Amino acid sequence: MKELPTSIGQLTALQKFDLSKCSQLKELPTFIGQLTALQELNLSWCSKLKELPTSIGQLMALQELNLSWCSKLKELPTFIGQLTTLQELNLLWCYELKELPTSMDQLRAFQELNFSRCSELKELCTSIGHLMALQKLNL
Repeated sequence: MKELPTSIGQLTALQKFDLSKCSQLKELPTFIGQLTALQELNLSWCSKLKELPTSIGQLMALQELNLSWCSKLKELPTFIGQLTTLQELNLLWCYELKELPTSMDQLRAFQELNFSRCSELKELCTSIGHLMALQKLNL
């Protein structure tokens, strides 16, 4: 699948959205932010995905975000800090990811972070020390 139909934006009660292995998907449409009940978003193996739209910052119910094997993803946007209910972020094998945004210190519910095999990520941002609910960190 290369792109999502716009009608998906009308699924406002959707809680889990699995787009894993959509290897031709290059970008998420902005209407993804209309899925306000979304709790889990799986984008693993979307190997051509380069960036996340700013509208993801509107997913106030999001608890789990799986970006593993999104090998073209170079950075996480600063608005990731707006996802205050986010508990788990999987960045396994995002080997072009260069840095984590400092806004991550706003993730008060954050419990699990996995960025194993992110070979371009040279250092942790200092704000990671503010993640007081963090229970599992996989480097």
